[in-house]
Amino acid sequence: MFEQKIVFNRTLGLKIVSMAPDGRVAGRIDMKPELVGHFAYNRLHGGVSSAAMDAMAGLAVMTAIGGRHLDESPAHRLQRFAKLGTIDLRIDYLRPAISDHFEVRAEVLRLGSRVASTRMELLGADGKLLCVGAGAYIVS
Repeated sequence: MFEQKIVFNRTLGLKIVSMAPDGRVAGRIDMKPELVGHFAYNRLHGGVSSAAMDAMAGLAVMTAIGGRHLDESPAHRLQRFAKLGTIDLRIDYLRPAISDHFEVRAEVLRLGSRVASTRMELLGADGKLLCVGAGAYIVS
């Protein structure tokens, strides 16, 4: 659903690598010409970085909500995601995002009854930290 049904994630090439019911997720984006922000350096566009981190943090919140309600049917858990949305997003760009692929990690720091707080990272293929972020998400 996350990779195929959300068209923007498909456009980014965002692939899920791992998910845990405690709200930790990891994904991957392979660099491609459509994602270039600076043609001379083949650098990833900053909007791609922020969108990927936002998407993965949203997925982290979904996994945490789903993990909290394992006793419910999958259809009922899916309904819980209907109101999920980004309230606030902060991205710090630490160094130029130049790599053949990128790892995106996100985790839920706190899942409240109305708001979830998250932390995200974007890393290059060499494991260097390129961007960090924090986000708040409405959950009800």
